[in-house]
Amino acid sequence: MKRIIPRFAPLLVGALLSWPLLGLAAEPAMEKDGMLVDAKGMVLYTYDKDAAGASNCTGQCAQNWPPLTAEAGAKAEGEWSLVKRDDGSMQWAYDGKPLYTFINDKQPGEVTGDGKMGVWHVAKP
Repeated sequence: MKRIIPRFAPLLVGALLSWPLLGLAAEPAMEKDGMLVDAKGMVLYTYDKDAAGASNCTGQCAQNWPPLTAEAGAKAEGEWSLVKRDDGSMQWAYDGKPLYTFINDKQPGEVTGDGKMGVWHVAKP
């Protein structure tokens, strides 16, 4: 028994130290070069026709501008909030503005959607 406990002590200590961090979720996006990008590095956009806390980009709009969807059980925190879409899915918003990617951005960091139709803008923190 004395030999078993020392072998597992480092694992036990590591588990106990990381336990408080388990409740923290990663932010849905990150800042890169002054822009918000998703986990794949794709630039995120806001839409001027959205209302605070509501998305007005549905149907073909949402096909061209895919929403930054939230996983089931995602929790809003700080400037990050969740918006319920017409189809019942949840979408991430930053500072109350729903976030989207653009179908024509093919590489991380591309910003081909910025300024489109005068209503699409790169999301900035």
